[in-house]
Amino acid sequence: MNEKLNFNLDRPIVMVGLMGAGKTSIGRMLARKLDIPFVDSDKEIEAAAGCSVVDIFSLYGETEFRRVEERVLSRLLDSPPYLKVISTGEGAFITPAVQKMVLDKAISVWLKADLDLLVKRTNFRDTRPQLLNTDSKKILSQLIDERYKIYETADITVETADENLTRTLSKVISALRNKAKKQ
Repeated sequence: MNEKLNFNLDRPIVMVGLMGAGKTSIGRMLARKLDIPFVDSDKEIEAAAGCSVVDIFSLYGETEFRRVEERVLSRLLDSPPYLKVISTGEGAFITPAVQKMVLDKAISVWLKADLDLLVKRTNFRDTRPQLLNTDSKKILSQLIDERYKIYETADITVETADENLTRTLSKVISALRNKAKKQ
């Protein structure tokens, strides 16, 4: 299907960004469009650990979660099929070892969303450990301040908006096509 899109991929695509940016939804749609596998790294972490991301955070803490996340992402990037779309948790790319691994072995796509959109998309979920029992707007604002400068190192940045997912997918495909032309 890559030919239909007029560009070829030779590395996995890794979706990065804050929770609520659309990494999983857009990643899944992109994989379908490219006719390649989709992998949600958080689901792979849960399978490896035998419990939910929320449970890992509460039982073992963020440091241990990041260690497991790094091992899982390393396995995903180094194992067949090599051409795939991987959505990551919002903190994965800020871990220096993960960031280096992704930049070296994949095409990273940062889905950049503004604060109001992130709040709107995350308000009614209980699967986000950092937002449980807290002021989500305040936490997300802090995460934007801390992490957007790191996400900026991604290969591709796609500004997302409160729009149809197909529109965001088109932006991602266009950005991938432009990157392929420059290589």
